[in-house]
Amino acid sequence: MKICLLGCAGFIGSHLVEWLLKNSDAEITGTDITDAKVRHLLGNPRFTYIHSDIRDDKETTGRLIAESDVVVDLVAVASPTMYVRNPLEVFDLDFMENIRVVEQCAANKTRLIQFSTCEIYGRTWLSLVPDGLMTPEARAAADVTMSESETCMIVGPIEKSRWIYSVSKQLLERVIHAYGQDRGLDYAIIRPFNFVGSRIDFLPSERNDDSPRVIAHFMDGLIHGTQLKLVDGGQALRAYTYIDDAVEAVGRITLDQSGVTTRQAFNVGNPNNEISVEGLAREMLSIWREKFWDGVSPLPEIVSVPGTTFYGEGYEDCDRRVPDISKARELLGWEPQWSLRSLLEATMGAFVEDYKRSQMPVVQVS
Repeated sequence: MKICLLGCAGFIGSHLVEWLLKNSDAEITGTDITDAKVRHLLGNPRFTYIHSDIRDDKETTGRLIAESDVVVDLVAVASPTMYVRNPLEVFDLDFMENIRVVEQCAANKTRLIQFSTCEIYGRTWLSLVPDGLMTPEARAAADVTMSESETCMIVGPIEKSRWIYSVSKQLLERVIHAYGQDRGLDYAIIRPFNFVGSRIDFLPSERNDDSPRVIAHFMDGLIHGTQLKLVDGGQALRAYTYIDDAVEAVGRITLDQSGVTTRQAFNVGNPNNEISVEGLAREMLSIWREKFWDGVSPLPEIVSVPGTTFYGEGYEDCDRRVPDISKARELLGWEPQWSLRSLLEATMGAFVEDYKRSQMPVVQVS
Protein backbone atom coordinates (compact mmCIF):
# COMPACT_ATOMS: atom_id res chain seq x y z
CA MET A 1 0.00 0.00 0.00
CA LYS A 2 1.22 3.49 -0.88
CA ILE A 3 0.07 6.21 1.52
CA CYS A 4 0.57 9.95 1.03
CA LEU A 5 0.21 12.32 3.99
CA LEU A 6 -0.33 15.96 3.05
CA GLY A 7 0.79 17.98 6.07
CA CYS A 8 2.81 15.08 7.48
CA ALA A 9 5.06 17.10 9.78
CA GLY A 10 2.55 18.76 12.05
CA PHE A 11 1.51 17.58 15.49
CA ILE A 12 -0.95 14.91 14.33
CA GLY A 13 0.83 14.04 11.10
CA SER A 14 4.18 13.32 12.72
CA HIS A 15 2.59 10.92 15.21
CA LEU A 16 0.55 9.25 12.47
CA VAL A 17 3.67 8.65 10.36
CA GLU A 18 5.30 6.98 13.38
CA TRP A 19 2.23 4.78 13.93
CA LEU A 20 2.02 3.72 10.28
CA LEU A 21 5.71 2.86 10.12
CA LYS A 22 5.36 0.74 13.25
CA ASN A 23 2.05 -0.96 12.45
CA SER A 24 2.14 -1.53 8.69
CA ASP A 25 4.48 -2.27 5.80
CA ALA A 26 3.09 0.62 3.75
CA GLU A 27 5.31 2.92 1.72
CA ILE A 28 4.73 6.40 3.09
CA THR A 29 5.32 9.72 1.37
CA GLY A 30 4.76 12.93 3.28
CA THR A 31 4.71 16.57 2.27
CA ASP A 32 4.93 19.68 4.40
CA ILE A 33 6.58 23.10 4.59
CA THR A 34 9.02 21.97 7.30
CA ASP A 35 10.42 18.62 8.35
CA ALA A 36 11.13 19.63 11.97
CA LYS A 37 8.73 17.16 13.61
CA VAL A 38 9.58 14.20 11.34
CA ARG A 39 13.35 14.74 11.10
CA HIS A 40 13.94 11.73 13.35
CA LEU A 41 12.14 9.55 10.78
CA LEU A 42 14.02 10.61 7.65
CA GLY A 43 16.36 7.62 7.75
CA ASN A 44 13.51 5.11 7.53
CA PRO A 45 13.56 3.48 4.05
CA ARG A 46 9.75 3.33 3.94
CA PHE A 47 9.31 7.06 4.55
CA THR A 48 9.96 9.74 1.94
CA TYR A 49 9.66 13.39 2.90
CA ILE A 50 9.06 16.04 0.21
CA HIS A 51 9.25 19.74 0.99
CA SER A 52 6.10 21.05 -0.67
CA ASP A 53 3.26 23.52 -0.08
CA ILE A 54 -0.07 22.54 -1.64
CA ARG A 55 -0.77 26.23 -2.28
CA ASP A 56 2.26 26.69 -4.51
CA ASP A 57 3.23 23.22 -5.72
CA LYS A 58 0.08 21.81 -7.25
CA GLU A 59 2.01 19.68 -9.73
CA THR A 60 3.73 17.69 -6.97
CA THR A 61 0.48 17.33 -5.03
CA GLY A 62 -1.36 16.06 -8.10
CA ARG A 63 1.39 13.58 -8.96
CA LEU A 64 1.48 12.15 -5.44
CA ILE A 65 -2.30 11.76 -5.32
CA ALA A 66 -2.25 9.89 -8.64
CA GLU A 67 0.55 7.57 -7.44
CA SER A 68 -1.00 6.76 -4.05
CA ASP A 69 -3.58 4.24 -2.88
CA VAL A 70 -4.57 6.41 0.08
CA VAL A 71 -4.20 10.15 0.72
CA VAL A 72 -4.43 11.50 4.28
CA ASP A 73 -5.16 15.24 4.12
CA LEU A 74 -4.08 17.03 7.29
CA VAL A 75 -3.50 20.46 5.74
CA ALA A 76 -5.33 23.21 7.64
CA VAL A 77 -5.10 26.35 9.72
CA ALA A 78 -6.19 25.26 13.21
CA SER A 79 -5.82 28.27 15.51
CA PRO A 80 -8.63 30.39 17.01
CA THR A 81 -6.35 33.43 16.79
CA MET A 82 -6.11 32.96 13.03
CA TYR A 83 -9.87 32.43 12.66
CA VAL A 84 -10.46 35.89 14.08
CA ARG A 85 -7.54 37.81 12.62
CA ASN A 86 -7.09 36.16 9.20
CA PRO A 87 -10.41 34.60 8.23
CA LEU A 88 -9.79 34.73 4.46
CA GLU A 89 -6.50 32.87 4.86
CA VAL A 90 -8.34 30.23 6.90
CA PHE A 91 -11.02 29.83 4.22
CA ASP A 92 -8.49 29.75 1.38
CA LEU A 93 -6.40 26.94 2.90
CA ASP A 94 -9.06 24.98 4.77
CA PHE A 95 -11.58 24.91 1.93
CA MET A 96 -10.29 26.21 -1.41
CA GLU A 97 -6.97 24.34 -1.39
CA ASN A 98 -8.41 21.22 0.19
CA ILE A 99 -11.26 20.94 -2.30
CA ARG A 100 -8.65 20.54 -5.06
CA VAL A 101 -7.31 17.52 -3.19
CA VAL A 102 -10.83 16.08 -3.05
CA GLU A 103 -11.31 16.60 -6.79
CA GLN A 104 -7.99 14.94 -7.62
CA CYS A 105 -8.70 11.96 -5.37
CA ALA A 106 -12.05 11.46 -7.09
CA ALA A 107 -10.48 11.75 -10.55
CA ASN A 108 -7.72 9.25 -9.72
CA LYS A 109 -9.88 6.80 -7.71
CA THR A 110 -7.62 7.40 -4.71
CA ARG A 111 -9.03 6.78 -1.23
CA LEU A 112 -9.18 9.98 0.84
CA ILE A 113 -8.84 10.25 4.63
CA GLN A 114 -9.90 13.85 5.30
CA PHE A 115 -9.21 15.54 8.61
CA SER A 116 -12.10 17.76 9.64
CA THR A 117 -12.81 19.11 13.13
CA CYS A 118 -15.16 18.71 16.06
CA GLU A 119 -15.82 22.43 15.62
CA ILE A 120 -18.23 21.68 12.77
CA TYR A 121 -20.80 20.87 15.48
CA GLY A 122 -20.59 24.45 16.75
CA ARG A 123 -22.52 25.21 19.90
CA THR A 124 -24.81 22.79 21.73
CA TRP A 125 -28.58 23.17 21.52
CA LEU A 126 -28.51 23.68 25.27
CA SER A 127 -26.57 26.95 24.85
CA LEU A 128 -29.60 28.44 23.06
CA VAL A 129 -32.04 27.73 25.89
CA PRO A 130 -32.53 30.93 27.94
CA ASP A 131 -31.84 30.84 31.65
CA GLY A 132 -34.99 30.07 33.63
CA LEU A 133 -36.61 27.77 31.08
CA MET A 134 -34.87 24.67 32.46
CA THR A 135 -34.09 23.70 36.02
CA PRO A 136 -30.41 23.24 36.91
CA GLU A 137 -31.11 19.53 37.29
CA ALA A 138 -32.60 19.32 33.78
CA ARG A 139 -29.66 21.20 32.31
CA ALA A 140 -27.19 18.89 34.02
CA ALA A 141 -29.05 15.81 32.73
CA ALA A 142 -29.44 17.06 29.15
CA ASP A 143 -27.73 14.96 26.46
CA VAL A 144 -25.38 17.16 24.45
CA THR A 145 -22.97 14.51 23.18
CA MET A 146 -22.15 15.04 19.53
CA SER A 147 -23.15 12.29 17.11
CA GLU A 148 -21.78 12.06 13.56
CA SER A 149 -25.17 11.50 11.93
CA GLU A 150 -27.68 13.11 14.28
CA THR A 151 -26.30 16.30 15.85
CA CYS A 152 -27.33 19.58 14.25
CA MET A 153 -24.58 22.10 13.55
CA ILE A 154 -25.21 25.44 15.24
CA VAL A 155 -22.87 28.37 14.74
CA GLY A 156 -22.98 32.07 15.53
CA PRO A 157 -23.59 35.34 13.67
CA ILE A 158 -21.70 36.23 10.49
CA GLU A 159 -19.93 39.04 12.36
CA LYS A 160 -18.28 36.45 14.60
CA SER A 161 -15.49 35.48 12.21
CA ARG A 162 -14.31 32.78 14.60
CA TRP A 163 -16.86 30.48 12.95
CA ILE A 164 -15.22 30.62 9.51
CA TYR A 165 -13.09 27.60 10.41
CA SER A 166 -16.12 25.59 11.48
CA VAL A 167 -18.17 26.36 8.38
CA SER A 168 -15.20 25.94 6.00
CA LYS A 169 -14.67 22.43 7.33
CA GLN A 170 -18.40 21.71 7.32
CA LEU A 171 -18.70 22.80 3.69
CA LEU A 172 -15.69 20.67 2.79
CA GLU A 173 -17.37 17.65 4.41
CA ARG A 174 -20.61 18.29 2.53
CA VAL A 175 -18.80 18.50 -0.82
CA ILE A 176 -16.85 15.32 -0.03
CA HIS A 177 -20.16 13.59 0.74
CA ALA A 178 -21.50 14.76 -2.62
CA TYR A 179 -18.42 13.42 -4.41
CA GLY A 180 -19.05 10.10 -2.72
CA GLN A 181 -22.66 10.07 -3.88
CA ASP A 182 -22.13 11.34 -7.44
CA ARG A 183 -18.56 10.34 -8.35
CA GLY A 184 -17.98 7.25 -6.21
CA LEU A 185 -15.24 8.82 -4.07
CA ASP A 186 -13.94 6.42 -1.43
CA TYR A 187 -13.41 8.53 1.68
CA ALA A 188 -13.45 8.62 5.46
CA ILE A 189 -13.65 11.78 7.57
CA ILE A 190 -11.93 12.32 10.92
CA ARG A 191 -13.43 14.73 13.46
CA PRO A 192 -10.75 15.22 16.15
CA PHE A 193 -11.74 16.20 19.67
CA ASN A 194 -8.95 18.20 21.34
CA PHE A 195 -5.92 16.00 20.73
CA VAL A 196 -2.94 16.69 23.02
CA GLY A 197 0.55 15.25 23.39
CA SER A 198 4.17 15.85 22.57
CA ARG A 199 4.95 18.19 19.67
CA ILE A 200 1.52 19.83 19.85
CA ASP A 201 2.68 23.47 19.96
CA PHE A 202 5.40 25.90 20.96
CA LEU A 203 5.46 28.28 23.92
CA PRO A 204 3.90 31.58 22.78
CA SER A 205 6.43 33.78 24.61
CA GLU A 206 9.37 32.02 22.97
CA ARG A 207 8.27 33.23 19.52
CA ASN A 208 6.20 36.29 20.42
CA ASP A 209 3.28 34.47 18.81
CA ASP A 210 -0.06 33.91 20.55
CA SER A 211 -1.52 31.47 18.01
CA PRO A 212 -0.95 28.16 19.90
CA ARG A 213 -3.75 26.36 21.70
CA VAL A 214 -4.68 26.45 25.36
CA ILE A 215 -2.29 23.77 26.63
CA ALA A 216 0.70 25.71 25.26
CA HIS A 217 -0.55 28.98 26.77
CA PHE A 218 -0.95 27.36 30.17
CA MET A 219 2.48 25.71 29.95
CA ASP A 220 4.00 29.10 29.12
CA GLY A 221 2.46 30.54 32.28
CA LEU A 222 3.62 27.60 34.39
CA ILE A 223 7.19 27.56 33.12
CA HIS A 224 7.65 31.31 33.42
CA GLY A 225 5.52 31.85 36.53
CA THR A 226 3.26 34.44 34.90
CA GLN A 227 -0.47 33.90 34.34
CA LEU A 228 -2.91 31.21 33.29
CA LYS A 229 -5.46 33.25 31.35
CA LEU A 230 -9.02 31.94 31.31
CA VAL A 231 -10.87 33.25 28.26
CA ASP A 232 -14.32 34.40 29.42
CA GLY A 233 -13.73 32.75 32.78
CA GLY A 234 -12.78 29.36 31.35
CA GLN A 235 -16.34 28.01 31.47
CA ALA A 236 -16.17 26.21 28.11
CA LEU A 237 -16.09 22.41 28.43
CA ARG A 238 -13.74 20.23 26.40
CA ALA A 239 -12.93 16.50 26.22
CA TYR A 240 -9.20 15.90 25.77
CA THR A 241 -7.71 12.97 23.84
CA TYR A 242 -4.13 11.75 24.01
CA ILE A 243 -2.36 11.59 20.66
CA ASP A 244 -1.45 7.89 21.04
CA ASP A 245 -5.14 7.00 21.37
CA ALA A 246 -6.01 9.30 18.47
CA VAL A 247 -3.53 7.89 15.94
CA GLU A 248 -4.54 4.35 16.86
CA ALA A 249 -8.06 5.16 15.61
CA VAL A 250 -6.88 7.14 12.60
CA GLY A 251 -4.34 4.47 11.69
CA ARG A 252 -6.99 1.76 11.69
CA ILE A 253 -9.17 3.88 9.41
CA THR A 254 -6.24 4.62 7.08
CA LEU A 255 -5.28 0.95 6.67
CA ASP A 256 -8.85 -0.37 6.37
CA GLN A 257 -9.40 -2.33 3.17
CA SER A 258 -12.61 -4.06 4.23
CA GLY A 259 -14.86 -1.16 3.24
CA VAL A 260 -16.31 -0.79 6.74
CA THR A 261 -15.00 2.79 7.02
CA THR A 262 -15.89 3.86 3.46
CA ARG A 263 -17.94 7.08 3.31
CA GLN A 264 -18.08 7.33 7.09
CA ALA A 265 -17.33 10.24 9.41
CA PHE A 266 -15.73 9.36 12.74
CA ASN A 267 -15.60 11.25 16.01
CA VAL A 268 -12.19 10.56 17.52
CA GLY A 269 -12.12 11.65 21.14
CA ASN A 270 -12.42 10.59 24.75
CA PRO A 271 -15.78 11.49 26.36
CA ASN A 272 -14.43 10.45 29.77
CA ASN A 273 -11.92 13.30 29.81
CA GLU A 274 -14.34 16.23 29.83
CA ILE A 275 -13.32 19.23 31.94
CA SER A 276 -13.87 22.99 31.89
CA VAL A 277 -10.98 25.18 30.77
CA GLU A 278 -10.90 26.60 34.31
CA GLY A 279 -10.72 23.06 35.67
CA LEU A 280 -7.94 22.31 33.21
CA ALA A 281 -5.91 25.28 34.47
CA ARG A 282 -6.31 24.19 38.08
CA GLU A 283 -5.47 20.57 37.29
CA MET A 284 -2.35 21.59 35.37
CA LEU A 285 -1.28 23.87 38.21
CA SER A 286 -1.75 20.99 40.66
CA ILE A 287 0.32 18.62 38.50
CA TRP A 288 2.98 21.32 38.08
CA ARG A 289 3.37 21.76 41.82
CA GLU A 290 3.49 18.02 42.37
CA LYS A 291 5.78 16.87 39.55
CA PHE A 292 7.67 19.76 37.92
CA TRP A 293 7.94 22.75 40.25
CA ASP A 294 11.34 23.39 41.82
CA GLY A 295 9.78 24.84 44.99
CA VAL A 296 11.43 28.22 44.43
CA SER A 297 10.28 29.69 41.12
CA PRO A 298 7.13 31.85 41.18
CA LEU A 299 3.85 30.10 40.57
CA PRO A 300 1.40 31.61 38.08
CA GLU A 301 -1.88 33.26 39.00
CA ILE A 302 -5.12 32.25 37.34
CA VAL A 303 -6.94 35.23 35.81
CA SER A 304 -10.00 35.74 33.62
CA VAL A 305 -9.84 37.77 30.40
CA PRO A 306 -12.59 38.63 27.90
CA GLY A 307 -12.50 36.58 24.72
CA THR A 308 -12.65 39.71 22.60
CA THR A 309 -9.54 41.02 24.38
CA PHE A 310 -7.58 37.79 24.06
CA TYR A 311 -8.55 36.91 20.47
CA GLY A 312 -10.27 39.94 18.95
CA GLU A 313 -13.75 41.31 18.28
CA GLY A 314 -14.80 38.41 16.04
CA TYR A 315 -14.42 35.83 18.79
CA GLU A 316 -17.15 33.48 19.99
CA ASP A 317 -16.81 29.96 21.34
CA CYS A 318 -18.37 26.51 21.49
CA ASP A 319 -19.82 26.03 24.95
CA ARG A 320 -19.18 22.29 25.14
CA ARG A 321 -17.66 19.57 22.96
CA VAL A 322 -18.02 15.95 24.02
CA PRO A 323 -18.05 13.14 21.44
CA ASP A 324 -20.28 10.16 20.94
CA ILE A 325 -17.72 7.51 19.91
CA SER A 326 -20.16 4.64 19.43
CA LYS A 327 -19.32 4.34 15.74
CA ALA A 328 -15.55 4.12 16.32
CA ARG A 329 -16.13 1.51 19.01
CA GLU A 330 -18.39 -0.58 16.77
CA LEU A 331 -16.60 -0.32 13.41
CA LEU A 332 -12.98 -0.03 14.56
CA GLY A 333 -13.01 -1.90 17.85
CA TRP A 334 -11.32 1.19 19.26
CA GLU A 335 -11.40 2.44 22.83
CA PRO A 336 -9.32 5.38 24.16
CA GLN A 337 -7.04 4.37 27.03
CA TRP A 338 -5.47 7.54 28.41
CA SER A 339 -7.09 9.28 31.40
CA LEU A 340 -7.09 13.04 31.73
CA ARG A 341 -4.49 12.98 34.47
CA SER A 342 -2.15 10.67 32.58
CA LEU A 343 -2.34 12.58 29.30
CA LEU A 344 -1.73 15.90 31.06
CA GLU A 345 1.32 14.52 32.88
CA ALA A 346 2.75 13.16 29.62
CA THR A 347 2.05 16.32 27.62
CA MET A 348 3.39 18.64 30.32
CA GLY A 349 6.50 16.47 30.66
CA ALA A 350 7.13 16.80 26.91
CA PHE A 351 6.86 20.60 27.13
CA VAL A 352 9.28 20.69 30.07
CA GLU A 353 11.85 18.55 28.25
CA ASP A 354 11.57 20.65 25.08
CA TYR A 355 12.04 23.81 27.14
CA LYS A 356 15.11 22.41 28.90
CA ARG A 357 16.67 21.51 25.55
CA SER A 358 15.97 24.99 24.21
CA GLN A 359 17.86 26.50 27.15
CA MET A 360 21.01 24.42 26.68
CA PRO A 361 24.01 26.38 25.37
CA VAL A 362 24.92 25.81 21.74
CA VAL A 363 28.39 24.35 21.41
CA GLN A 364 30.36 25.92 18.57
CA VAL A 365 32.59 23.47 16.71
CA SER A 366 35.57 25.12 15.05
